[in-house]
Amino acid sequence: MTPFPKGRPTFCSVNLAALRWNFRQVRKKVGRGVKILSVIKANGYGHGAREIGKALEHEGSDAFGVATLEEGVELREAGIRSPIVILAGFYPAQLGQLLRHRLIPVAIEPVGLRHLETLARKGGVSLGFHLKVDTGMGRIGFLASEIASWLPELSKLKALKLEGLFSHFSHAENVGGSYTQRQVKVFRAVIERLRASGYDPPLVHLANSAAVITLPSSYFSMVRPGLMLYGVYPSPAMARRIMLKPVLSWKSRILQLKRLPKGSSVSYGRTFVTQRESLIATLPVGYADGYHRLLSNRGAVLVRGRRAPIVGRVCMDLTMVDVTDIRGVKQGDGVVLLGKQGRNTISADEMAAWAETISYEILTSISARVPRIYHSLKED
Repeated sequence: MTPFPKGRPTFCSVNLAALRWNFRQVRKKVGRGVKILSVIKANGYGHGAREIGKALEHEGSDAFGVATLEEGVELREAGIRSPIVILAGFYPAQLGQLLRHRLIPVAIEPVGLRHLETLARKGGVSLGFHLKVDTGMGRIGFLASEIASWLPELSKLKALKLEGLFSHFSHAENVGGSYTQRQVKVFRAVIERLRASGYDPPLVHLANSAAVITLPSSYFSMVRPGLMLYGVYPSPAMARRIMLKPVLSWKSRILQLKRLPKGSSVSYGRTFVTQRESLIATLPVGYADGYHRLLSNRGAVLVRGRRAPIVGRVCMDLTMVDVTDIRGVKQGDGVVLLGKQGRNTISADEMAAWAETISYEILTSISARVPRIYHSLKED
């Protein structure tokens, strides 16, 4: 069991052994001939990008994907040497930092590509880049349908070298439908058109976590797992296809116990009123820690291996739960907000359902004031 930190006891326990296990499951799925670009944007999906990146690099990740240049710089400062791709685009004013830290830009539209070429020429540098194609996501990227207009732009490049080509699935949680198949078909057509024009980028990637698990036809030369690395399934049905281990658990301790008579209100707005004499536990965690306010009167935590419902509104720094039906509860008892305690588990998916969101947001919303404690235990 991970020891609680001194002082405020709310923290996240991050199991690097589970992370490495999940990475190895990706490797088994795709084989040695396909490279793995591990997506560790948004602070490693809330797990801590520096430690996650170092562990995955040691495990053999071929490259990393981040959203911003600042995230890439953080990884370099942590000592990570593998290729790092800035997936969400590039801003011209960042060229100096990009070169200094050996980061790989992504071109998302013709004007930006021309601008990057001009900057690279002026700087007298040669720079590899990845080109993103919009095959149906409707977000960033060169429109596949307009390839006739932007393909000639590649022939004008002197300082830039096309090293990668990629696109993004519209369905992150289920890639088994006809729309996904259409996107794969469109992407293949773009690849064929590029090759016919003399361009053959060595790194071609499309598969997200769901596709890594269920759609081998989308592997190409590289895959981009994200969510699955952290032990969360894109959809519950995928648990039958691969075994993943949750990497993060979120814990705290009971700050105060208070016995309230029937008819007592709890927290702001009196949204919960006791229907019986109740034992209420206050926890030192709130929405400033990323514990969603939408969990108010909906969610639960684990105390002594049993579920204790959240009562009243989640506050900025404090949350109350009803422990009336749990025997032997004491001040200072350990509490699990997310993860396993005894035989009971609260998953990121379950918490997301309570908060009317998705598991990605649950993980990435855990704020910086919640310390992450890293270990490599087989069981947490």
